[in-house]
Amino acid sequence: MDIISGDDQFQNAVYVGINLEAILYGVELALYFATMHRLLAHEGKRKKSDVFYAVFSSVMLLNVTIWVSTQARFGQQMWLLNADFPGGPNAYWAAHISDWNMEMGTTAMVVLQLMTDGLMIYRCWMVWNSYRIIIIPSIMWIGTIALGIAVVWANSTKNGIEFQDIASQICLAYFSVTTFLTTVLTLMICCRMVWFGRKLKAQLGHEYALPYFAVVSLVVESVLPYTLTGITFLVAFGVGAQVLNAIAYTHTLMMCISPQMLILRVAMGTAWTHETCKQPHSTIKFSPQSMTAGTRSEVTEVLSILELTMSSTPDHSG
Repeated sequence: MDIISGDDQFQNAVYVGINLEAILYGVELALYFATMHRLLAHEGKRKKSDVFYAVFSSVMLLNVTIWVSTQARFGQQMWLLNADFPGGPNAYWAAHISDWNMEMGTTAMVVLQLMTDGLMIYRCWMVWNSYRIIIIPSIMWIGTIALGIAVVWANSTKNGIEFQDIASQICLAYFSVTTFLTTVLTLMICCRMVWFGRKLKAQLGHEYALPYFAVVSLVVESVLPYTLTGITFLVAFGVGAQVLNAIAYTHTLMMCISPQMLILRVAMGTAWTHETCKQPHSTIKFSPQSMTAGTRSEVTEVLSILELTMSSTPDHSG
């Protein structure tokens, strides 16, 4: 699979990709600072989870910053500082793609993927309230650690043209497993939320279910943008499309933006928690937008009516 045979198309894809990730990096910065403002503003009532999400967000930002800076630096070296390199930009790409700074960027991308997929597994456990439901995804996640190490090794090895096919197969295996994992987790989260949303709607009415199970909730909670760009990237990688790099840069930024949107929802108190569907007799506060001004204050309801609904759900405490 030779993805750099078409000089113009390949270089255009790289150029567009670097510019796209610069724009998306600005989006990530805005989300990060909005999240940190929410988390750090809790002061006296700050929870342990606030500290965790603050550290998690900061490490994600560090890794995506490494990725963006290394790609931008490589573009500068390829197009400006070494414009007269024998064979042109494509020859420079092939000769220097395994340089230490590029390997640093690849390592940051792998770490970012592991963090994002790990967060998705955690959120899947929270939505389902079951450890059993995440056994297989967790095993797959452990497998991506080994594949990620193999990708870093393959990209750092300079063994000539004959090694390119092996490196491509390793990368294809890695992205296939990670994309399959994120797709499964997204479907599991969406299905659980839709199922519970329909039960809530049937018992309490549309106006109570809508604020908690809207399209935005499904998209953010399931980290859908990351999954969709992953599927697109995998298809492009498999067929050797010339636009591969533009998609790759977008996908890598979505590894950070999608979970950052989710963490921001957590910081705002609008994300799913264990209490959302944990106990049939739990007290839940609703403030549906459709309520009149006189009743818009928080209405506390004891959901004993959901006992039948939740009793039909297997015990997930194990």
